[in-house]
Amino acid sequence: MLDVLIGQSADPPTQTRSSRNITGGTLMSVADEIVSLIDRQALIELALELSNIDSAVTHEAAVGQRIYQWMDEENFAPRKLGLFHDRFNVMGSLRGSGGGFSLLFNSHMDTHIPREQDLVHLDVNAPEYRKAWEEGDLLVGEGIVNDKGPMAAFLMAAKAIRKSGYKLKGDLILTAVIAETSHEPVDSEPGEILETKDLGARFLATHGGIADYALVAEGTGFGIVWVEPGEYWYKVTLTSDQPPFYTPYLPDRTTLAKSPNMIVAAAAAIAALEDWASDYQKRNVYRCLGGTIVPKAQIGGIRSGDHTRPILAPQIAALYLDVRATPKQDPLSTRDEIQGVLDRIGLTATVELVAFRRGYEAQNIDRLAQSVQRAHVATFGSEPKQANVEASSLWRDINIYNELGIPALTYGPRAATHAYKRALPSETLYQTACAYARIAVDLCNQDKHRA
Repeated sequence: MLDVLIGQSADPPTQTRSSRNITGGTLMSVADEIVSLIDRQALIELALELSNIDSAVTHEAAVGQRIYQWMDEENFAPRKLGLFHDRFNVMGSLRGSGGGFSLLFNSHMDTHIPREQDLVHLDVNAPEYRKAWEEGDLLVGEGIVNDKGPMAAFLMAAKAIRKSGYKLKGDLILTAVIAETSHEPVDSEPGEILETKDLGARFLATHGGIADYALVAEGTGFGIVWVEPGEYWYKVTLTSDQPPFYTPYLPDRTTLAKSPNMIVAAAAAIAALEDWASDYQKRNVYRCLGGTIVPKAQIGGIRSGDHTRPILAPQIAALYLDVRATPKQDPLSTRDEIQGVLDRIGLTATVELVAFRRGYEAQNIDRLAQSVQRAHVATFGSEPKQANVEASSLWRDINIYNELGIPALTYGPRAATHAYKRALPSETLYQTACAYARIAVDLCNQDKHRA
């Protein structure tokens, strides 16, 4: 049992006149009756509708407007919160009767595959990146799995609660945010690239989008995760003190590291950094009850030379590293490690920290974690399994809330087809909505003044 693992149990939800169910029974039967009001077909239709509104990062306006409209139609008093008219977060609420804990559900509406051709994806316009559809018992599409399917699940869970006429004691907050998969302004003039994670959950939270607890609805295979790594982004610049040799005048080859061509020298840097990354992830594993972080690192970008005139040996090359880091790590020490790797193989290199977001382990998360556990058992008939290491080794918006002192975890569906086919079974999405409804009933009816 999770409450045994955690080491303490939350107080059981208190029954008062304002927190009794539709027929006067226990909170368990309240949740059962609310779950019976979740329209499975309407959930599928909403998930497909939202996922068929292409919302590649920086293009969230259309789906944001539709979510706002849906919340308005369903009487969730929506607000738009953002810096730009065409890129805004949406927040709705179901006000409680008072005295209970408030709960915020969060999902991001942006998808990470750009609309414009890039040098990462073979085909940025593949159907699964832009659309969603039913295929047998599967719901297919990038938006379905990341992250508008889980969003539709908590929206429909909230609709069922409102439709029931049952009054939660605490507020229920529904949020859809932009920029969770955002680029960052690296190597650009201020204002030149209007992209950053700061536009999304952080902006929403610092402008009123908070609650006592936050649940980020993303894929964990229904494991309960409350620790995630930070992101350290580094720029490694390699430089040569030799001229940009025209091809006929290249000196004879020696070693990769001693080449006057920084693209060639980068090959030596890449080999050394790959060895370092393999060791780095092994010696920095972080384990806690909320999950295990294996902090991996990779080179995700390289800039050098002139592809329209490859006749000169570039004197400069830049490598861009994404390094995941546990809550205990120091970005400056990691920078110095990388610098040492390059110094040892004789390269002239500088290492700069160009983006920094710390990872966090949630504090005071027991009450929410136990609500999730109880809801999971009621929905699936068994205890939640430990999430895969990958689910607790990536960045998600729980880090924003935990940084701000709002205990947050992530919990949601992730099928075997989630990654390679970008798909979830429709039944799994329905079960997700049922679990989210039960979580809200359980947590929001606990007496805050007795905590």
